[in-house]
Amino acid sequence: MHFTSEQRLDDGVLEREFTLGEIPGILWTPEPTSAPAPLILLGHPGGLHKMYPRLAARARHSAATGFASATIELPGSGDRPRSAAAEQARSDLRRALEAGEPAGEEIVDRLVLPLVEKAVPEWRTTLDALLSLPGIGGPVGYSGGVIAIGTRLAVVEPRISAAVLFAGSFVPRAILEEARQVTIPLHVLLQWDDEGNDRQQALDLFDAFGSKEKTLHANMGGHTGVPQFAGDAAAQFFTRHLS
Repeated sequence: MHFTSEQRLDDGVLEREFTLGEIPGILWTPEPTSAPAPLILLGHPGGLHKMYPRLAARARHSAATGFASATIELPGSGDRPRSAAAEQARSDLRRALEAGEPAGEEIVDRLVLPLVEKAVPEWRTTLDALLSLPGIGGPVGYSGGVIAIGTRLAVVEPRISAAVLFAGSFVPRAILEEARQVTIPLHVLLQWDDEGNDRQQALDLFDAFGSKEKTLHANMGGHTGVPQFAGDAAAQFFTRHLS
């Protein structure tokens, strides 16, 4: 892990950009204490610079309760090389939705499954590097989307103890089956009127999760309209499970 920039924000949070091989990312750490900070991995739909204001706000909110946070750019997003197959799948999905047709399973599989296959190993490699840094320790949580990536991580990464998942992206049938293997505590956020989300698919996924402790917070509004109290409830969830 190579740090490329560093700045201390006005609330005392240290923000450092890094690269890990070809993967760019950002790490936010609270002011140091005697104990290592728990870590939250911040998922997002891609486009790190575009998503920065929202990611930084989430990270700074978490730092106020003693958590470090980190995010990385998704494969094929931002300045990373594009995948011709992914671009074609995205175009096919857009064409279907504009025509008022449902997103077919075949299109969703072509778009989402290759992304999961690439992103999850990158997240695990990043986690290796982050946990080797001074001042950062477990437990680890995952927060955000793409929900298929968060679901796969919850299945294969034993260092993740709890997850806040954002139900705002399409879910392949294979991921729905994997959800039955998820056993960690879950807090799922669903925007009821999310223009880019299949609501029933999100409800089916929540039902499929095998966790004994799982909570669904559904709120009216579109994709970016998550109310503050829902975010506060997610923060309290991590305080219970990661502190």
